[in-house]
Amino acid sequence: MATPAEVLQVAGRMGVKGVVRVRCRLIEGREEGKVLTRNVSGPVRIGDIILLKETEMESVGRLHERR
Repeated sequence: MATPAEVLQVAGRMGVKGVVRVRCRLIEGREEGKVLTRNVSGPVRIGDIILLKETEMESVGRLHERR
C-alpha cells in the first residue's frame, strides 16, 4: 500500500531522464511525520503530495550538479 507524503524541498535534478531528488514528510502511516529523501521521476513542486511505495529505505547517492 502506498503512503502519501508532502514535498518539502526540491533538492535538485539528476541526469537527463527527469529524475528529481526531493525531501518529503510522511502524512499517514506508522511513521507519520518522518522526513525522507527520495528520487522522483516526473514534474514535482513544493507542496505536492506524492505516493511512496516504500518508506523504509533512504535514497542514497550523491547529487551531481552542473557547474
